[in-house]
Amino acid sequence: MTHARARFLVSIADIDAASWNALAGAGQPFLRHEFLLAMEQSGCAAARTGWAARHVVIDDGAGKTIAAMPLYRKAHSRGEFVFDFSWANAYAEHGLKYYPKLLTAVPFTPIRGPRLLVGDAANPDPLRGLLIEAALDCARSERLSTWHVLFPADATAVRLKKAGLILRRDCQFHWFNHGFDSFEAFLATFTAEKRKKAKRERRRVAEAGIEFDTLHGGDMDDARWDSVYPFYADTFYRHGHEPYLNLDFFKRIAASMPERLMLKVARVGPTPIAVAIFFVSDDALFGRYWGAGGNYHSLHFETCYYQGIEYCIENKLQRFEPGTQGEHKVPRGFIPTLMSSAHFVADPRFAAAIRDFAARESRGVENYAAAVNEHVPYHRAADEELQL
Repeated sequence: MTHARARFLVSIADIDAASWNALAGAGQPFLRHEFLLAMEQSGCAAARTGWAARHVVIDDGAGKTIAAMPLYRKAHSRGEFVFDFSWANAYAEHGLKYYPKLLTAVPFTPIRGPRLLVGDAANPDPLRGLLIEAALDCARSERLSTWHVLFPADATAVRLKKAGLILRRDCQFHWFNHGFDSFEAFLATFTAEKRKKAKRERRRVAEAGIEFDTLHGGDMDDARWDSVYPFYADTFYRHGHEPYLNLDFFKRIAASMPERLMLKVARVGPTPIAVAIFFVSDDALFGRYWGAGGNYHSLHFETCYYQGIEYCIENKLQRFEPGTQGEHKVPRGFIPTLMSSAHFVADPRFAAAIRDFAARESRGVENYAAAVNEHVPYHRAADEELQL
């Protein structure tokens, strides 16, 4: 494309929100300028934490930005949810540097979506090619080991494979709304045994006197954040880690994207005891973070899954993505859903080995998803209908 040129931003603040958002689209909150800016300004995804922004933008001959891509120079592999620690170890064993590396992803967010942002361009594929070329040129010119694109939309994954990147497969568990008009209608698609178990889990929570408040970003003042944020943080502390996201991040998102942030706060009387933090798009709910102040039977399932499913049904959202991993989601109505990531490996020796590994891994993941799918809770007639 003549006269088009790529440039790199050291902060998302270096481009105005309207220009970036016009390319990102309105469907999902995670690539919005406001979301990425909150990540940077709160210090959660910043150079000092190993997330140095190198966002790519393509300008036309008149200086108008016509394509963009989130890009980070990463000093580690934390907060990615596509695990390459063994690759880094192999590099170290051969006396080679794996870090820094390049990463196209939403920090701390394993949600599939667009990665090569071209808005409503009439001829988008050449623009996508320029973004890919810019990232590859950056990796090569800076002699970086790799460039990773995490959780791209399926069509983007195909485009990246054509450009020579190595595809990996992963499996998450998603819920899909098939026109349910109530939670009971959803449960009616379960086998009798699984339906009885789900009702028993919900009943145990209710019998413990636990009630739920549904709050959005605009409902959250400092006092409410101070009461629920420690639940989220404690989930990390109990596993020996610092929380990925600080309180400042959540307050920024609540202020800049109030309609996209939703919380389910569990309480006994007036006292909060747990929280699940969600994000909302035009057609989907995304479960991201949870924490509780005590051990309550079935509270995790109710707060993180059943409450989210009810919200989707009430608001006519078409799917619910509750996060990575977790076969325990399957008996609650979530089904295996295959995801992709794409990887450029500069060293041809490692590239060959990783390509072979990824092919074998993908076959294993696909077999795993097929096996798990045999254990979904839906009765056969409903399962056949839901698969259509």
